[in-house]
Amino acid sequence: MAAAMAGFSPAFAAIRARSTRLISAWQTADEHRIGVLAVDGARWSVQQSLAVPTRAHGLMVEAGGSVLATARRPGDWLLRWHPANGQTQWHWIEDDRRFNGHAVASPVGDVLWTTETDLDTAQGRLAMRDMKTLEKRDEWATHGMDPHELIVLPQRVGDMPAGSLLVANGGIPTLPETGRSKRQLDRMDASLVALDPRDGARLGQWRLDDPYLSIRHLAWDPVSRAVGIALQAEHPDAEAKRQAPVFALWNGQRLQAAQAQPAVQGYGGDICALPDGGFVVSCPRADALALFRPDARWSQNVTHREAYALAAGPGHWWASGAEGVWCAPEGIEARSSGRLQIDNHWNLI
Repeated sequence: MAAAMAGFSPAFAAIRARSTRLISAWQTADEHRIGVLAVDGARWSVQQSLAVPTRAHGLMVEAGGSVLATARRPGDWLLRWHPANGQTQWHWIEDDRRFNGHAVASPVGDVLWTTETDLDTAQGRLAMRDMKTLEKRDEWATHGMDPHELIVLPQRVGDMPAGSLLVANGGIPTLPETGRSKRQLDRMDASLVALDPRDGARLGQWRLDDPYLSIRHLAWDPVSRAVGIALQAEHPDAEAKRQAPVFALWNGQRLQAAQAQPAVQGYGGDICALPDGGFVVSCPRADALALFRPDARWSQNVTHREAYALAAGPGHWWASGAEGVWCAPEGIEARSSGRLQIDNHWNLI
């Protein structure tokens, strides 16, 4: 694994492992928690944690050091937690809506957007919320079902202006009561949609040629100035599902699925941009980290058991796994005396 990473980014070979902190969500046999993990060389440990009512999914670090956690779909809570002093601020969604696991803040920090589902219609909604109170100000259609992650474009991409909201419509029809029981997959309609942050007007919408690829998670690459997308396959044919791509690239004009990718069970768990450009997608069902170039071509796989959460910073990136935290490009597997079942996402603090 170390040799593979050194081959991918030889300029990093001499960089030593450094201490870092990650905000993460995890499960134990008895409860669900969010907390701060410290990774120091070849060791990691839990620094602080807080029990939450159900599984957390998306985690966002705010400017003042607080953390915003969103319940996994179909979720009913938002939580602002201040690790420094333990203070919490809870917000519960309306009875006819459910959170879909992700939130993003406006560039100036006055607005929070959350992806949601209308339980009466199963259609996707994008809620605009007050950043301080978390109360809903307005909501707009996402023009699809099962909206998941969303990002704010930091600069113009193609015809899409800076500040546009990019939303991943997973497109999977589900029973509104559960939010997770899939049905009528032949009616799948996954799409990537760009919305105007001022009024929710649709600026553009893109689909892949394969209708059984669900668009789930998004990552911005400042090097290639493109958006990488983690995909999850829903093909009725088992072999087609196993061989399906787990990555797509959006350049402002079109969606392009991964090229020359080997089989990784058709399931992309998380995605982040690599420090030198390109992307990595975690593939927990294949025990692999799949690396892709900025032109959407597959580069290599790195074996990593139960790979899931990903995060990147200047010159470094980290992946969760069954054995510990994979620290790249150093090629170090940080271990601990305990074992946590890390959830889908984590973020640097």
